[in-house]
Amino acid sequence: MSKIAANEEFGGNQMRKAIDYFCHLAVAPEFYGHIDGNDSEFSKTEYFSAMRWLRNENDDLYDPSYNDMLRVAYTSQFSRGKLADLVGLLSGRNFETRKFENEIAEKSFADLRDGLLGFMNQTNFKRFLMILKSAGFVDRSLISGQAPLNFAYILFLRLRKDGVAPELIEKYVRKWFALSLLTARYSGSMETRFDQDIRQISEVGMGPYLESNEKAVLSDAFWDVGLVQALTTSNSKHPAFRTFLASQVKSNARGFLSKEITVRSMLEHRGDVHHIYPKDYLKKTFGLTQSQYNQVGNLVYTQQEINIAVGNAPPTEYLSDLRNQCSTGFAKYGGIVNYTDLEQNFSVNAVPLELLTGEVSDYQEFLTYRRQQIASTLKAYYASL
Repeated sequence: MSKIAANEEFGGNQMRKAIDYFCHLAVAPEFYGHIDGNDSEFSKTEYFSAMRWLRNENDDLYDPSYNDMLRVAYTSQFSRGKLADLVGLLSGRNFETRKFENEIAEKSFADLRDGLLGFMNQTNFKRFLMILKSAGFVDRSLISGQAPLNFAYILFLRLRKDGVAPELIEKYVRKWFALSLLTARYSGSMETRFDQDIRQISEVGMGPYLESNEKAVLSDAFWDVGLVQALTTSNSKHPAFRTFLASQVKSNARGFLSKEITVRSMLEHRGDVHHIYPKDYLKKTFGLTQSQYNQVGNLVYTQQEINIAVGNAPPTEYLSDLRNQCSTGFAKYGGIVNYTDLEQNFSVNAVPLELLTGEVSDYQEFLTYRRQQIASTLKAYYASL
């Protein structure tokens, strides 16, 4: 950022301001008036025109930091993933001769300018968010980490630049984003992985590259074993569990035991996370620890009033009541009074029917069934993207 700001010859000083201001406006739209009233020189630039739409924008699904914005603009425009290379390019470094040339610096600043303007473009930004939401990621809490988000936007911008058909861009971005989350693709050496991915996409094309990665990392062994093992966690922010919630949003699934209220509505209005096996029941009856009763396989989104009504009742008790309410028509938990509807509700929440029919013998067996069910749901979800 200092390197950019120090170069007035190629407009680096205004470029630096553009990055600062855009990231600030994305979080605080009211800051627009401050820029307009106090930085008259910048307010006349193309950068300010490009970000003017943010003054009325309140969506917080993707609020980029300076680093995020610079990385996305750079990688999408230069087909490189290591930011250290950008310093060299802006200095005019010729990576082949190892000499510094003013023409390279001038072109690098021009290319970075194009990348930043592409990043800020209202149509680009909103279409990208629309794609994420179409995959079920409607709330920031569903996205674990900024790196998958950044690369998804890099991919969107790059494919747009290459003239790829809009319907293919949507498909590729959705699938790559989900693949990145499910496999924790960018959790390690993120820059190295960014560099490898963008170079391969540039060389072989996105379609073939996506297909080769699906074969390599999304085999049957991943869905049947690897993902099931990954779900053996009490981390409710685990990417696989969050992606499962996104899959429920995409399919418009209702919350656990809800007749009408969807998971999406509960996510947007901070609904309750319910323990299928109530945590107090597991603590007091079996002495289980927090990491044991908070397993993601034991969690579902449900309405607060249903959560309160179930309370600490053992599953055998409240599940028996659920079966009875389908026979009597009197709803004790939620509003479902039809057994077929109840089965369907279990299905969309990836809760094994064996629990409802009394075929699950204990908590650990239930967790095994539920993890397998979630993994199966995620496999079908990925195929639908």
